[in-house]
Amino acid sequence: MGLPLVVGLDGSDPSLLALDWSIDEAARHRLPVRLVHASRWERYEGARPSFSTDRPPQEVMAQHIIASGVERARLRNPEVKVSGEVLPDDAVSVLLRAGHDASALITGSRGRGAVTGLLLGSVGLSVAARAVCPAVVVRGSERNVQGAFHRVVVGVGDSTDGAGAVGFAVREAEVRGCVLAAVRAWRSPADEHVDHSQIADDAAQVRGARASDRLADALRAATREHPEVEVHRQPVEGPAHQVLLEESARADLIVVGAVRRHGHFGLQLGSVAHALLHYSQCPVAVIPQQV
Repeated sequence: MGLPLVVGLDGSDPSLLALDWSIDEAARHRLPVRLVHASRWERYEGARPSFSTDRPPQEVMAQHIIASGVERARLRNPEVKVSGEVLPDDAVSVLLRAGHDASALITGSRGRGAVTGLLLGSVGLSVAARAVCPAVVVRGSERNVQGAFHRVVVGVGDSTDGAGAVGFAVREAEVRGCVLAAVRAWRSPADEHVDHSQIADDAAQVRGARASDRLADALRAATREHPEVEVHRQPVEGPAHQVLLEESARADLIVVGAVRRHGHFGLQLGSVAHALLHYSQCPVAVIPQQV
């Protein structure tokens, strides 16, 4: 059995949705699930007399969130091994540390502390932008989250972030028994001026063919290892973020890569991943690539 799926749980509806999704995902991959709840109550209870037997309400609530989460997971699938614990720190720090011993980190789209109007909570964004392992934000409509489309989408770009994302997406398509749509967006140069429509059409065909060739190159190794996966190569003209957001409407999962640069400690997300995390209509997996 491999490393666990680690789920950030705070008792909110989005985190419970992430928990349910994680149990189904763990069953597909035959992995355990570890539920973690971040709580700082210990830091604020230091003045409590050592002889006091009363448990602070924050501790009671934290333990209840984990206990009810473990029970919910077992009811959903009793064959998945589930554990849970309360850890004394902020949620982002807890999850990022847990990611060093996880197959993936999974969060909901918003938590209890999310500010009204925000499209994605700060925890989900920070974890997806900094995790050393794959990070999944569970979001989107019920049909997408439940896997009604039987379709995994992977965005294939120019940079070195693609190999890990493609490999992750192919494995997901295999365990789900669904189609993999590999999408590469291409655009004509903004400063290109063509007077003849036939010439313009020819130029577009050339760029489309080039995008298709790059898709084939990116997919070659992963599809050789998983020949049973049905792969659709989709070169599409348009801005990458817009193309992938449209694809998310009929996907069970969308996968993108993100470069992690050594020595950089801030948020490390490209514009495409950032847009998907905020607006995707299905769960989003961000796969790190160290450079």
